[in-house]
Amino acid sequence: FKLENQRRKPFHLLHIKIGVSIIAIGFVTMFIQKAWRSTAFGLYGYLNFTKSGFQEHSKKFKEEDMQVQIQGKNCLVTGANSGIGYATAEGLAKRGGNVYMVCRSKERGEAAVTKIQSDTGNQNVFLEVCDLSSISEVKSFASRFSSKDQPLHILVNNAGILKHNRNTTSEGLELNFAVNVAGTYALTETMVPLLEKAAPDARVITVSSGGMYTTPLTKDLQFAESNFDGTLQYARNKRVQVSQLYISKNL
Repeated sequence: FKLENQRRKPFHLLHIKIGVSIIAIGFVTMFIQKAWRSTAFGLYGYLNFTKSGFQEHSKKFKEEDMQVQIQGKNCLVTGANSGIGYATAEGLAKRGGNVYMVCRSKERGEAAVTKIQSDTGNQNVFLEVCDLSSISEVKSFASRFSSKDQPLHILVNNAGILKHNRNTTSEGLELNFAVNVAGTYALTETMVPLLEKAAPDARVITVSSGGMYTTPLTKDLQFAESNFDGTLQYARNKRVQVSQLYISKNL
């Protein structure tokens, strides 16, 4: 028995060494992949997602495309009281569209609507209050908006958040995911009948982020399996948004 045990011992050590080596290789591979994604995003992001990147790409914009007028077209923009959402709503209003600004805050939304009406001279700019972190509220809003019984020509899914602490909504969803993914998806799905009324002119535009290039897709959509990282969750959410659009387009 002792002799047999002594013969096996080197093989046990060999198995342990191989196992440790495989784990080490795995960690090194993960580190290299993460470093590569960060480097690639840094270069690609600088060239495409910064102000200078936009200015460079804008040189290729067609003048006739920039002068398109959309009188009579109904446009819905989420997260429209500031940032990209506000600029989008203002741009659509300047081109004559009927713009519905979806905002979580009634006060900030009203101020944004008033300013756009004043700056563009377009009075067909309206406020719709809805918190996209609540699926039930999204459905309630969609029901109210659908009662207008009018086609929806443009839906801009712009609303998004980046919370660094993990919070859960009353419906049990991680807050970043609730707004960036679940709420956006629910709104788009509930607006499909109105978008179909506007076919073939209907458009759905979802504002993603270059940050998605820093992380792959994951099954842990609620970020419950490891220490929470808000920036990483935001990047994951943005990659899911693009994946949703790709799947919907190809169904």
